[in-house]
Amino acid sequence: MTTRIVIDTDPGQDDAVAILLALASPEIEVLGVTAVAGNVPLALTQKNARIVCELAGRPDIAVFAGCDRPMLRPLVTAEHVHGRTGLDGPVLPDPAMPLQDMHGVDFIVRTLRAEPEGSVTLCALGPLTNIAMALRMAPDIAGRIARIVLMGGAYFEVGNITPAAEFNIFVDPEAAAVVFGCGAPITVLPLDATHKVLVTKARNDAFRALGTRAGIAVAEMTDFFERFDKAKYGSDGAPLHDPTVIAWLLEPDLFAGRQINVEIETRSDLTLGMTVADWWQITDRPRNALFVGGVDDERFFALLSERLARLP
Repeated sequence: MTTRIVIDTDPGQDDAVAILLALASPEIEVLGVTAVAGNVPLALTQKNARIVCELAGRPDIAVFAGCDRPMLRPLVTAEHVHGRTGLDGPVLPDPAMPLQDMHGVDFIVRTLRAEPEGSVTLCALGPLTNIAMALRMAPDIAGRIARIVLMGGAYFEVGNITPAAEFNIFVDPEAAAVVFGCGAPITVLPLDATHKVLVTKARNDAFRALGTRAGIAVAEMTDFFERFDKAKYGSDGAPLHDPTVIAWLLEPDLFAGRQINVEIETRSDLTLGMTVADWWQITDRPRNALFVGGVDDERFFALLSERLARLP
């Protein structure tokens, strides 16, 4: 069966790898890509999304610009991690494919209303602003979503942008609260999982050894990307956060998690953006998300390398 998805993203090197993985996988049909401000401003995320589609040999993919700022707060970006362009590392040409005229939020609403109920999965790789705005604009779409699979949050790992919060959730916590409260099935790939999928030198050498434009570009992206995590965490390489979203769709048995309650902190200056994950089921709050904690990293990278090899 083909999984039909909309990718909502803020590329970002790891977002780029996630998009490449989706476009390299015949089990997945990408209905469109919506860009959101996050890792870098919207003018760059929408451009980067088109660059990555062309890198995959898929200029036919429709790319839409969405929200250029969070719902209520000033935009926080992460050039300190991803570089000035968001895709620092490889030298990639500016995109020739057009940006669609429709707003990304309108595309999400239109797609969910037009497609059969329960047939479209939303893959969220960045702040959740676009998806939350779509839910606010058209509450009826919540019941039409097959599943929201998102990279964000943490429990045991806690924060990477503040002591308490992961970046995607911290950028727009109000949007995250809307999404987690919408009633649609949700799968969360938090730092607890993504920090287990590290691009070591051997794994990056394997990407480069593919000898393809995509393989070399991914190696050059992670060459740049890993410097931050090595310095901050003393790790052996960079965690590939966002590709775990696509990998979960392709091979969910690579992952282990629990169906739990997750709430988003939106008021505290100290813990703003924290994903309050009831991992031990201490409360009686309803379970609203599959929260992933474990991943088979060797099989994850085997899958990623095999799929990247299919691209030009």
